[in-house]
Amino acid sequence: MNTGGTNLWESSEHALEYLAKADTIPHRTEGEGVLLEFLPDPLHRVLDLGSGDGRLLALIKRAHSNVHAVAVDFSTPMIERLHARFRDDSSVDVVAHDLDSPLPASLGHFDAVVSSFAIHHVSHERKRMLYSEVYGLLNTGGAFCNLEHVASPTPSLHRRFLAKLSVHPDDEDPSNKLLDVETQLGWLREWGYVDVDCHWKWRELALLAGTRPNGS
Repeated sequence: MNTGGTNLWESSEHALEYLAKADTIPHRTEGEGVLLEFLPDPLHRVLDLGSGDGRLLALIKRAHSNVHAVAVDFSTPMIERLHARFRDDSSVDVVAHDLDSPLPASLGHFDAVVSSFAIHHVSHERKRMLYSEVYGLLNTGGAFCNLEHVASPTPSLHRRFLAKLSVHPDDEDPSNKLLDVETQLGWLREWGYVDVDCHWKWRELALLAGTRPNGS
């Protein structure tokens, strides 16, 4: 599995190829359903990191119709899809930003920060720092819910996961920089999150979450 610096998401072809098969990812809807369970209620403001075409935000807005959302992505095709999906919804702001760079403080503060299969495209050290930046954007009691592609414990399990997706090892996305669950949960605890856990997992798909404690 790749741990290098390749990132193909600047390519329109790569982004559109992903969108064509995104709905076929096994058990994805299960993970999204569990993510919704861990969002605060009431939910006033939510930030979606690596929003893609807005699939996750649309689900969140269906469950929390009055929420104001900020969708962040850097891929031109994804930005276009976001504008198209939410063009009649003034409660959604679309921001072009590359997660390789620090999150701008101008985004404001949020009751929840979410992400879906995006953060594994940045380097491991950037993941670690991004989790700290997210903590700084959360209101007290706010939740960070990251539905993520994580590393398998062994190469054999990784190959079996790829087989479930009908992906040959030679065709694996070189943009993936996969990391194990426990390391990432440890970083969340290191930065001060509480109630940190992996709330759902199917092979290499996992929901990692934590909360900024009250009074912090």
